[in-house]
Amino acid sequence: MSASKVSQLTHVESDVLFLRWQQGRDVGARDELFGRYEPLARKLARRYGGREPFEDLLQVARLALLKAIDRFDPDRGTAFSSLAVPTILGEIKRYFRDAGWFVHVPRGMQELAARVQEAQRRLSVTSGGAPTAHDLAAYLELPIEDVLDGLYAAQAHHASSIDAPLDDGNEEGATLLETFGAEDERFEHVEDAVTIADSLQGLTNLERRVLSMYFLEELTQAQIGQRIDVSQMQVSRILRRATDRLRELAMPELGGSR
Repeated sequence: MSASKVSQLTHVESDVLFLRWQQGRDVGARDELFGRYEPLARKLARRYGGREPFEDLLQVARLALLKAIDRFDPDRGTAFSSLAVPTILGEIKRYFRDAGWFVHVPRGMQELAARVQEAQRRLSVTSGGAPTAHDLAAYLELPIEDVLDGLYAAQAHHASSIDAPLDDGNEEGATLLETFGAEDERFEHVEDAVTIADSLQGLTNLERRVLSMYFLEELTQAQIGQRIDVSQMQVSRILRRATDRLRELAMPELGGSR
């Protein structure tokens, strides 16, 4: 039997199976149709396997195949593949657009990112190297700003583990986590420093000088007394008076209480 006759026989058998399913809800016929056309779904899923896990794409393609089987009308005289192929590809692209993004990105930006990525693949094949943003802008006839937006949006398609090693040519074994900044513990003292600086204006020059020598230069009361030519007892009184005054100025709502 020639290949054309085998193809015609297969087509007729498929039409019979479609009628059995659509008119008699014969689940066995539907299962047999699925088995016949599942290689088509697998082939289309494999085409995009480099962008997402193949098993996930295959699941999407299989569900789309079932949808096409349920929608196909053999009385129209068209081949089932004319419906199945666009249905499967449409579902795969919708999966990329809606479920394949780690961070939510507006639909228009997703489509722009897809166009830019497709242009990257095509230009990489024709030029043998990675195209620049200007190359992409010229190819797509888009402003360079739009191309850059598309490239940045494409980065939201996948997430990187903070424990993943960096491939930046620097320290071997460094991870993304090690590039994160740490919270500066001194931040909590900034407001206190500003408050104290304002409150110091309410002290005398002598009080500010004694406080500076005691807290900043870390001199003893005896050393301070020698510098300003007063007794240690007087230095102690100046410090007590100055700190009490600072407390009153810095925390008036507490009435200067300790």
